[in-house]
Amino acid sequence: MPRGRFLGIGFLSLALAACGKFERAQPADTDTLAIKTDSVSPAHQTNSGSRNMSFKLSSPAFAPNGSIPSKYTCEGADISPPLEWSGATEGTRSFALIVDDPDAPDPAKPQRVYVHWVVLNISAKTTKLPENAAKSGLPSGAVQGSNDWGKQTYGGPCPPIGRHRYFFKLYALDTEVKGLSNPNKAQLEKAMQGHIIGNAQVIGTYQKEKK
Repeated sequence: MPRGRFLGIGFLSLALAACGKFERAQPADTDTLAIKTDSVSPAHQTNSGSRNMSFKLSSPAFAPNGSIPSKYTCEGADISPPLEWSGATEGTRSFALIVDDPDAPDPAKPQRVYVHWVVLNISAKTTKLPENAAKSGLPSGAVQGSNDWGKQTYGGPCPPIGRHRYFFKLYALDTEVKGLSNPNKAQLEKAMQGHIIGNAQVIGTYQKEKK
């Protein structure tokens, strides 16, 4: 065999071997990148709670998407329902709670989101709020903001027409909220920007009894 042809075959074999080695190495490099990406601390993710799927909020008073008992509405005692949660995101320094109704005034033609309760600076050690916490006393350090009645307390469901949904939304924050006095929902949401490291919610519904 001519020397030039022999060398050409040799170089071709080496090139194919190197190419095959490079292609086999690609999955390992991709896996390494994925591990580095997934290891980013949730505390450095702006307004993201998706990394902690175990953070859950519930109420012993009603099932998720179930009917809220009338005692927690304007047709009853109008007291705040009990809430409890678990699986809070690591690094949580406080919780904030917002309860609102996106179906006002008519679920068939909603025009606004009506805010029923705003609470901030709930201790990170807290895992529940008892029934009537809005009036009988919140955990030490927690304060109530202004609802859409302009009051610093809980206002229960009181839908003028149809069955409305009530979103109980709990936010895990990497800080305590400072410098706010009786904040409304919008003011609290602005203050929380960049500090939300987890969130959970439970939805209840209510329709006034026909008389």
